[in-house]
Amino acid sequence: MPTDLDTLAREQLSQVLRDHPDPVALDPDEDLVQTYGITSLNKVLFLTSLCKAAEVGLDKFTEDDLARMRTLGDVVDALRPHAPLKG
Repeated sequence: MPTDLDTLAREQLSQVLRDHPDPVALDPDEDLVQTYGITSLNKVLFLTSLCKAAEVGLDKFTEDDLARMRTLGDVVDALRPHAPLKG
């Protein structure tokens, strides 16, 4: 298991993107839709798999919370207070 939430989020995002880019190359400040072309379905798959891997319940977030997760950094910041993994 990755040692921190940022690494875990990069790995989970890479798995839902076409061509599975190197997780280290993913910029946490880039827009998931505009830069990475993530679809709504892929965003759901990404968030679901990340929350499961990070042991964070999706019930911690409202629809508005999910809509505000526009970048990888937004996602990590939203999960961090609820995750047993820190970092």
